[in-house]
Amino acid sequence: MSEALIEKIRTRKACIAVLGLGHVGLPTAAIFADAGYQVTGIDAKKEVVDTISSLKLDTKEPGLEEIVERVVRSGKLKAVTDTVLATKQANVMLICVQTPLTKSREPDLSYLERASLDVARGLAKGKLVVVVSTVPPGTVKNLVARILERESGLKCGGDFWLAYCPERILPGKTIQEFVENDRLVGGFDSQSAEITVELFKTVTKGKILVADITNAELAKLAENTFRYVNIAFANELALICERMGADAVEVINLANTHPRVNIHRPGPGVGGPCLTKDPQLLLRPVKQRPVQSKIIESSRSLNDHMAVHVVQLVVDALKQAKKDVGKAKVAVLGVAYKGEVSDTTNSPAESIIHRLMNLGVHVKAYDPYSEKTFGGQDASNAMDALKGTDCMLIATDHKMFANLSLKKIKALMNDNPIIVDARRIINSERAKKEGFAYYGIGFGFE
Repeated sequence: MSEALIEKIRTRKACIAVLGLGHVGLPTAAIFADAGYQVTGIDAKKEVVDTISSLKLDTKEPGLEEIVERVVRSGKLKAVTDTVLATKQANVMLICVQTPLTKSREPDLSYLERASLDVARGLAKGKLVVVVSTVPPGTVKNLVARILERESGLKCGGDFWLAYCPERILPGKTIQEFVENDRLVGGFDSQSAEITVELFKTVTKGKILVADITNAELAKLAENTFRYVNIAFANELALICERMGADAVEVINLANTHPRVNIHRPGPGVGGPCLTKDPQLLLRPVKQRPVQSKIIESSRSLNDHMAVHVVQLVVDALKQAKKDVGKAKVAVLGVAYKGEVSDTTNSPAESIIHRLMNLGVHVKAYDPYSEKTFGGQDASNAMDALKGTDCMLIATDHKMFANLSLKKIKALMNDNPIIVDARRIINSERAKKEGFAYYGIGFGFE
């Protein structure tokens, strides 16, 4: 039976259903459709389906709009809201729904549970289900498999196949990394893994690494958790450097010349849909008690503290310049969680802006990729944001902010202008020569 599905995959005759058309699901659907498969993308939100069907995407992800337009026009990709019907018609179902955290920082698997129920209602013998969503350890075997078997009456690994193949993509480089990066495949059984490898071989140039399904879940979470902990160390090192009158960026660059050292960059905190979530998922295995963390939770506290530290840098800078904090005007450049993307999910800028406004500071905000301001006054461009302000706070490392003319900026700002560089993208010596008081994360000053 598996040979028949493998043959359909190799000849591109397999029909694929992709559940969830967000920042992972839509590129997944588009790339498989572009590879020649007939793909149905499913999303519970009708407005998402309508946007795709009418080719009115609002995305800044390089290359994505072009691929979607091509496959929708060719008829290889269609978007619908009916999951059950789509799964009945498909040979392969890829689950790409969100797995967010609740307000109490617990995994919210309700979207995954609903998707699994819908898939089960359309499931039949000889089909493959692949979970792409990032999940807590034990989820695929102890939650998804049980729902599929219970609701369909079929046997996993015998009547149908189940695997885990998590995304490993970077916003801003989604298409490139989807195709070029290595992929992890954890199969419920050996046949499930074999079929999933055949599927992803048709769209992936990187290696496909087969592992135990739980090991694959843990490995995915370990990747981002390592980065999260690494950033926390960089942030703590930055605080030490500030106290010592040293420069954390130079210290890190020097340390990273060691062949076995790779310290990340410090910053105003950690944002995005993955880095802030995955460490919490790692600590909360499905059907088991949460793990008591000694490192990860401490890293979270430190990373969360950096937004507070940035605000304190602004306050200290204003006081040093003899400016009234309650009457000060600050231009926040960047609200996205990282440079060259529009995503503001969990962006440190949100906390920074709210904290500044709570102190009475008048905040103007500008981001070339996003219209959000988190309550700050909207600005049409960077220069508009800076006009008449006391402090320029760089909260996102967009390239355009590093290339701004400091001479023009100084002419727009009030006397004794300040730069608080939370991303360390401005040359401190050049800023000082232009007449700015320069403050930066990890930059020691007298």
